[in-house]
Amino acid sequence: MRRPTYAEVDLSAIRDNIKAIRARVGDRVKIMPAVKADGYGHGAVEISCAVIEAGADALGVACVEEAMELREAGISSPILILCCSTSSAADEIVRHNITATVCDLSFGKVLSDNAVKQDKTARVHIKMDTGMGRIGITTEQVIDFATRLSALPGVVVEGLFTHFPSSDEVDPSFTISQINIFKKAVAGLSRNNIHIPITHSSNSGGILAFPEADFDAVRPGIIVYGHYPSSDVSQSIPIREALTLKTKIVFMKEADAGATISYGRTHALKRRSIVATLPIGYADGYSRMLSNCGEAAVRGVRVPLIGRVCMDQVVIDVTEVPGAQTGDEVVLYGGGYDYLSVSSIADKIGTISYEVLCAISKRVPRVYLG
Repeated sequence: MRRPTYAEVDLSAIRDNIKAIRARVGDRVKIMPAVKADGYGHGAVEISCAVIEAGADALGVACVEEAMELREAGISSPILILCCSTSSAADEIVRHNITATVCDLSFGKVLSDNAVKQDKTARVHIKMDTGMGRIGITTEQVIDFATRLSALPGVVVEGLFTHFPSSDEVDPSFTISQINIFKKAVAGLSRNNIHIPITHSSNSGGILAFPEADFDAVRPGIIVYGHYPSSDVSQSIPIREALTLKTKIVFMKEADAGATISYGRTHALKRRSIVATLPIGYADGYSRMLSNCGEAAVRGVRVPLIGRVCMDQVVIDVTEVPGAQTGDEVVLYGGGYDYLSVSSIADKIGTISYEVLCAISKRVPRVYLG
């Protein structure tokens, strides 16, 4: 790597997290990790291989392009597109044995047409909206919808699922109401002799706090990567953070008290200091919100980021680091430092760990361990 900024991903942590989830849900329940958004910024192909090796049964993505990336990498495991797809994607979905989410009968008909044309089967999961408010059919529609969708030639209704918007919050009442609605829908289908093999509802928060919502499968997301979805949720499963963001010092100098640092001159040194420049910035996904409040670890010493985050560079104060020199490794996220955990970074800038991870740009190489 000519530019020494990279994200180190420990695949053994990913595998251990899947095994910890398996220990919680048991062998009967399928595990479908979410590997969308390039594996939450960790690398979709590498993460998918690791979770499958650890015993995951299927993979969840957001769109056909993400599913195709995995198929082109030789991954043959079941892949569910969790979002709505357009008619133009139907040919590839059927051709490459990708499972589609359906909550619109017209899209189901397009899948059916492509399945008949290709002499293949279109496997689909029906999405129910029990309170998320994005996509999905209503409880009142589910029996008629499942009946009509199942009748389409070449279509196999393999799954029924819903999604929890607040399973990681203190008050469990809304999630409990969703679970009850979903259970009633499943029971209603059964009474009408409609058997759907795979029912699923739980995201990370659901897995951690609502074992009664395991159903036939669970869809872990952020916990696969070693982070809890919020500080409010039960930390009932032991997990390990997988990603460490690293760079190296590329320039150092001494600067007098009163000298200002970076754009806008928002930081003035209070003493004569040793400052170091790092080759990372907001173009790499290191948030500009960390200006004057970010931190790093150099030789195990906690140091402050000073001045504004630039597009390609930031500056840290290494005055308190004995022997600091050009070429020293610098940890910006993770590395076993609590104050650099992605959750701590997210809290500092008023967002969630998901966004911090997904923001790491393609300009930052991923290096895999384990």
